[in-house]
Amino acid sequence: MKDGGPSFGSELAHQVSIAFRQLGGVRLALTILALAGAAFIARYSWQTEFFLDAEHALFDWRQTASAPQTDQDDRIVLIAYTDETLMATRKRSPLDRLILAKTLQRLDSMGAKSIGIDILIDQPQDEDSQLVAAFQSMKTPTFLAHASSAAAEDKILLVQQEFLEDFQKKIAVGNVRPTSIVVQSDNDNVLRKWAILVPGGPTRIPNAMTAGTSEFDTYTGSIVYRIPKFKDRPVFNVIPIDSFADDGLFEIPQAVALIDKQIRGKHVFIGGNIQDTDLFETPISRLNGKPTWGMDTFAHMLAQELDKVRLAPISNVLTWVSAIIIVIAGGLTAAGNFRPMLAGLIVVVQMSLLAAAPFWLANNQVDTYGLPAFGWFIGWFVAFATMSTAARALGSEQRKFAQSALGRYLPRDIAKEILRDPDSLSLKGENREIFVIFTDLEGFTQLSHAIEPEMVATLLNRYLEMLSNVVLEHGGTIDKFVGDAVVAFWGAPISRPDDGERATKAAIAMFEAGEEFRRTVPEGVPLIGKTRVGLHHGEAIVGNFGGEGRIQYTALGDSMNTASRLESANKQTKSSILVSREAMELSALDIFRPLGRIVLRGRATPVEVFEPVPEMDPEERRKFEDIARRAIKGDVSAVTSLAAISAKAPMDAALANFVYRLHHQEEGGYFVLD
Repeated sequence: MKDGGPSFGSELAHQVSIAFRQLGGVRLALTILALAGAAFIARYSWQTEFFLDAEHALFDWRQTASAPQTDQDDRIVLIAYTDETLMATRKRSPLDRLILAKTLQRLDSMGAKSIGIDILIDQPQDEDSQLVAAFQSMKTPTFLAHASSAAAEDKILLVQQEFLEDFQKKIAVGNVRPTSIVVQSDNDNVLRKWAILVPGGPTRIPNAMTAGTSEFDTYTGSIVYRIPKFKDRPVFNVIPIDSFADDGLFEIPQAVALIDKQIRGKHVFIGGNIQDTDLFETPISRLNGKPTWGMDTFAHMLAQELDKVRLAPISNVLTWVSAIIIVIAGGLTAAGNFRPMLAGLIVVVQMSLLAAAPFWLANNQVDTYGLPAFGWFIGWFVAFATMSTAARALGSEQRKFAQSALGRYLPRDIAKEILRDPDSLSLKGENREIFVIFTDLEGFTQLSHAIEPEMVATLLNRYLEMLSNVVLEHGGTIDKFVGDAVVAFWGAPISRPDDGERATKAAIAMFEAGEEFRRTVPEGVPLIGKTRVGLHHGEAIVGNFGGEGRIQYTALGDSMNTASRLESANKQTKSSILVSREAMELSALDIFRPLGRIVLRGRATPVEVFEPVPEMDPEERRKFEDIARRAIKGDVSAVTSLAAISAKAPMDAALANFVYRLHHQEEGGYFVLD
């Protein structure tokens, strides 16, 4: 970048400033507000009731997809009260405690590693004395369920809590400790997270059974549920509690050995697998359609702790950053003005990333509970829709501006065609046959030094506007302004069958507009000269030239130079409009008189030139053409006849000069201009 040149940043800021102005204050404020709303949704959809069901569903699918498939866990055994147990004991609530007492004694003798009891002893029963005795004799670390009415008022009454705590005091002399079995389901009764510890309360049952580990004692992240690797082998071995109460079974050595093998060194849960009690939905329920008993959930939690699978939480900062990035991505996609195929590809890629990212995180032991995955999609679409609306509004404003701007240089139909097909303004050139006009205001350079700069600008702007209007009214394209000179052409970017007629009539009208300008200048302004016009037809390279940041639609080639020299030749030929034979023949107009053959400045080949004289009687013009043709060929009598015609029209300076050149033309019938 050159010193003093604008930087990319300043140029971008300038373009953004223009866009903001075109968008308008109210619309800009609404756009910013909508984008802020999109960011809020992308960050807080999990905390928004309207989106919560969708967030829960997406989380459950992630957990199910990332859930480890395992064979039966040989570290944990479940001993369950079943509906068959209830029928055999004829006791439903509270559960039969004599069976529990026998089971505890036999588990203790088999060398269980720990025992967790997911049963609340919150009501009296006749067999309480046997159960107390069993608890007091336990050598295995045993953890008895505890709950308080404050933490689980829907599960236990205060009077039940008082009975439970009195019972636990009776057995506190042994290896039995109270433990929390409180679970916290979401509002859809789905267990997804470890329960928050009750301040001052006992340890949660999985933590207690592993003697507590510092990293899981306070863990409140998601539960990692396991999926059975084989349909006929559940993740955890379940033994009916009836087996431990069957005295006859324990008289069979082989049966005792088999049960001992299943228990020794294992963590044992005792609880109920009863059809209408302690059932919860889990993320895995979406896969198998079945609820899970609370004891099973504790087993999954214990396995998670034993495997030390502590999911890493996502920080608030990262959640905000992702929400902002997603909103920016959606907004830029809408505002990018990409080609349809590319835009579709970008949308597909972004949607795929939004869908895959949460699953990738879940598969990499990141806790996606609370991750607003559904909110990401909604935030993206809100941002996309917002910026699409703003882009359409801005595009409409820019389109109006572009049409207005193009309308200053191109005819209305061409401007509309370019706006319909912007690719037509790509950086390329093509060979076209065009009609070119060059004009010049005689004496304006000297005039500009004689009057105030403000008046120069006023006069020049008015003059150029008058001539520009003529070009556009006749369907031409304004190429450029060079000082007071106007360059225009016909035949590009759209060609018409009557371009020659349009260009010729425009040349005449531009001269007349110049005369009108001369007659209407303010008082005190020195006399302004006439407008000279040159018209030629030829081949040129037409297109956009420049760079991506600054381009100009223009024509390049010898035809442009010829038209320019024709305009300059008016000064020596004393004419106002000079038209080449090529342009004259293609104009389809019968309004021209010949002015001889001349060699233009800087050229070697003669050019036959004509002057449009629409006011001349057609019959007189045809006679003039015949005489002029003979005179150019060297017929002395024809030259004499033209001199006589010129003498009768002393104000016709172009004719007088033609006669002069005929007298001084070179051999071959042409005159070389200075």
